[in-house]
Formats: sequence, C-alpha cells, structure tokens
Amino acid sequence: MADQGERPPVDWQGLPIDCAACAHAELRTQGGCDPADACVHGPTARLIERFFAAHRPLADEHLGHPHLAARVLAARTASVFRLRALLDDPEPDLRAVAVLRLPAVYAARCMGDRDRRVRMAAAMRLPADGLLPALEDADPGVRVIAARRADIGVLPILVRDPDREVRRVVALRIRPEHLAALAGDPDPLVRRDVAQRLPAVLLPLLIADPDLRVRHAVAERAPADLARRLLNDPDEVVRDAAARRAGIDREERSDGER
Repeated sequence: MADQGERPPVDWQGLPIDCAACAHAELRTQGGCDPADACVHGPTARLIERFFAAHRPLADEHLGHPHLAARVLAARTASVFRLRALLDDPEPDLRAVAVLRLPAVYAARCMGDRDRRVRMAAAMRLPADGLLPALEDADPGVRVIAARRADIGVLPILVRDPDREVRRVVALRIRPEHLAALAGDPDPLVRRDVAQRLPAVLLPLLIADPDLRVRHAVAERAPADLARRLLNDPDEVVRDAAARRAGIDREERSDGER
C-alpha cells in the first residue's frame, strides 16, 4: 500500500509538477530549483519568491506567466525597463508594482486609475508638491498615504476630512498652532492625539472632554495649575496623572480628600 504521507509536488493549479517538461529543467539538474523549495510554478508565494531570489535574471521571462502571483513576484524583480507596459495591465496588482518601481514621473498618470491599490501606490511615489490629487482622492486609504507624505503646510485642508485615520495623521503632523481646529473633533482618538501635541496654553480646551483617554492625555502634560483642576476627575487614572504633574503625593491627596 502506498504511503499516504508522500504526495508528489503540485503546481499552482494543483496538478503534479513535471520538472522534466519545465523550461528550467537544466536548473533542476544543477540544483538550482526544487518543487519543494524554489519553484516558479509552485503553489505558494514562498516557493516562487525563492526561485526569483536565486535567479533574478529569469524574472523578465515570467512577466507573462499564467499564474498572477508569479507575474506579480516577477514584476518585483524584473528589469525596470520591462515594467512600463505593466501600467496598462488589466491586473491592478501588477499595475501597482509597476508604479512603485518605475520613476516617480509615471505616478501622476496613475492617480486616475480605477483601482485604489494602484492609486495608493501612486501616492507613495508622487513628489510632495504633486500630492494634491491624492489628498482629494475618494478613497481614505489614498488620502492617509498622501497625508503622511504631504508638506505640513497643506495639512489644514484635511482637518475636516470624513475619515478618522486621515484626521489622526493630520493631528500627528500638523503645525501645533493649527491643532486647536481639531480639538472639537467628533472622534476621541483624534482628540487624544491633539491633546498629546497641543501647546500647553491651549490644553484647557480639552480639560472637560467626555472621553477618559483625552483627559488622561491632558493630565499627563498639564502645567501644575491646570493639573490641579483635574484632581477631582471622576476617573482615578486621570487623578493620578494630574497629581504627578501637580507634584502632589498620595498622602497629601488623601489629606485633601478628607
């Protein structure tokens, strides 16, 4: 009876791999590839990646491979001079790889791509002074990338962005003098980010925030006089942080509460 634990290696379609019929059969005889270790026709990205890592010059030959994963991994390794044609490939994964590897001049034309993955790749490549289309993109993932890379001088246009993650990036990067515009943000995580950077003189804007995390961020940065206003906060973690900033030890706090 055959050993059920031994199965012949299969390709990406689940069919047995015939190494003798492979275009790289000679590599196999030289130990350059193995269907269990490094194989361009393998069923997993790891096998394909290992093949191209060992044989980078062969990537150009596989840009037309019938398996999408093999084409994408080949595009990551292939000569950059072969990638221009991939900008018009029907597969967005290939277009995205091409955008990431080609000179940045190609990124602008790809901001009109119908697929968000391609536009996100383009936003990673656009020069800082060319990011306005990405900052106005309909997809929040594209806007997040653009907000992380844009000149801080343009970030005020995003303080009312409908996406929380975009506004959080803005709160972490915008010039401190513009942070007050985000102090009334509807999302507490944005307000917490603001509290962690807001100039001390403006921290009173958030001292009565309904969210514990925001008040705690205020308490951790508050000057002593402002911190004393938080000693009676309903949450102990806020009171403890305020006491440390006010220079009050536990014994003194206990005496004051009696």
